[in-house]
Amino acid sequence: MVSIIPARAIIPFLVGMMLLTGVCNTLLTKYQDNQCVRNCDDPDPLKRKHFEQPVIQTLQMFVGEMGCWLVVGIMSLWSRYVSKSTTYERINNRTVEDEDPTIPDDASIRSHTPLTDSTASSKYDGPSILRGWRVVLLSLPAICDICGTTLMNAGLLLVAASIYQMTRGALVLFVGIFSVVFLRRKLYAFQWLSLVGVMVGVALVGLAGAIQPDQKHPSATTMTADVGADALKVIIGVLMIAGAQIFTATQFVLEEYILERSTIEPIRVVGWEGLFGFTVTLLGMVILHFAIGRTEAGRYGPFDMVEGWRQFWEYKPVLISSVLIMISIGGFNFFGLSVTRSVSATSRSTIDTCRTLFIWIVSLGLGWETFKWLQVIGFGLLVYFTFLFNGIVEPPFEFLRVSQVEELLPEEPIEHN
Repeated sequence: MVSIIPARAIIPFLVGMMLLTGVCNTLLTKYQDNQCVRNCDDPDPLKRKHFEQPVIQTLQMFVGEMGCWLVVGIMSLWSRYVSKSTTYERINNRTVEDEDPTIPDDASIRSHTPLTDSTASSKYDGPSILRGWRVVLLSLPAICDICGTTLMNAGLLLVAASIYQMTRGALVLFVGIFSVVFLRRKLYAFQWLSLVGVMVGVALVGLAGAIQPDQKHPSATTMTADVGADALKVIIGVLMIAGAQIFTATQFVLEEYILERSTIEPIRVVGWEGLFGFTVTLLGMVILHFAIGRTEAGRYGPFDMVEGWRQFWEYKPVLISSVLIMISIGGFNFFGLSVTRSVSATSRSTIDTCRTLFIWIVSLGLGWETFKWLQVIGFGLLVYFTFLFNGIVEPPFEFLRVSQVEELLPEEPIEHN
């Protein structure tokens, strides 16, 4: 006899795995950045070269996303050969408390429809814009993903892991603005105030890194480092990561537009974007190698494809961490899609906050960065104003409060890494 476990019973496990894989994504990428791949035996630490291949790291992310097709295949086989032999009466697991709109967690501006619920189909019942060859439209958000992820990976080379994760909080700023401009959503005064607060928080985090720059690699000595140059690198890194959120926000808006007009499952969206992203990135790597990587100035740089693959295959820590990153990204997509509509905005924002905190704590424990009070203040502002923007906490003043908040992205953005 097959035991059917209610979806709600395994949500805590799925949330925990989403948190774990999300933390591993950033930490493993930073660990990979710290690996020496050239002149490692040189007594002068400044002559040692580390793994600085943001394009290859983008490629491995798309490999992880393509892993969603494996899940789709397994689910198809399960429904074809296993579920046919098992029939059961569906049980309504919602309680009176679940239906009560006065409960703050259920009064969230987000949807509660679980993605794993096979009976909950898309609200859209017209012809899908992704039918037939039009599925290639998913290459548009994939290209945005390429640009955003590559910029963020390049920025991570210049800043600490926690600053990288906190700076990604600027995403809410661009999602809010683009939702108004392109999706004709409405923002209230407290939400505009929240966006300003997020900008201030990101600025403080970047300022903290510039005032007290950390060692970029464990082998480098602080005595030989130019503090002014390190501060400039941190500022550039923060600007690159914050700027990358423009592409990520564009990706979210494009996905929202497509999902509102199609019935495709989100996990297939990730799979298609992984396939298109992998193809475009690989093609771009070849073009950039012949255009830049083969030149004297581009040799051994991020566009030298031959050198990048040599580093990838010859250094075991890089290879092993790449495999783990692919697995963690695939896991993050699977667990994230499994719970993102089953939990409230409060829970999702708490998960994001915990993810950043865990990355920060582990980075401090590993000695990758130092504690900065200004960073604490910036992070606190980021968390508060993000919660305020999402309607999780009430505005501080009565005149800013509204009875109901319009949902910016009803289809829920698909987080990829």
